[in-house]
Amino acid sequence: MATTAPASGIVLDESEVEMTAIRAQGPGGQNVNKVSSAIHLRFDIGASTLPEPVKERLLQLKDQRITGEGVIVIKAQQARSQEKNRADAMRRLQEMIDEAATVATPRKATRPTYGSQRKRLESKASRSQVKAMRGKVSD
Repeated sequence: MATTAPASGIVLDESEVEMTAIRAQGPGGQNVNKVSSAIHLRFDIGASTLPEPVKERLLQLKDQRITGEGVIVIKAQQARSQEKNRADAMRRLQEMIDEAATVATPRKATRPTYGSQRKRLESKASRSQVKAMRGKVSD
């Protein structure tokens, strides 16, 4: 089941994703005790078919969902239906991959303009004069 085209253009192969159904936590009465509706998703970054630069950026992300071994673990339990939780977990994994696939453009260093420098220095001089006038008055 391939989803619509993601922002990064990288489509996940569902055979690389391991999903297990577990019991959800929290309130829900009898349903939460009987039905395994939450989804526990595991995705091994190193063993995946993602491009190498994307794998490296994923591993460099400061995200608590990525284990020390390079496995993404996502737990989805918002919905009461297992299918909705499965789709939510896949969507969240795709968002992580899309985020890692976009390359941040490096910041280009710029210099302040002559006019902005003059304006800053003039405002400093005027503030200095205001503060100098606060001193004691001498006769």
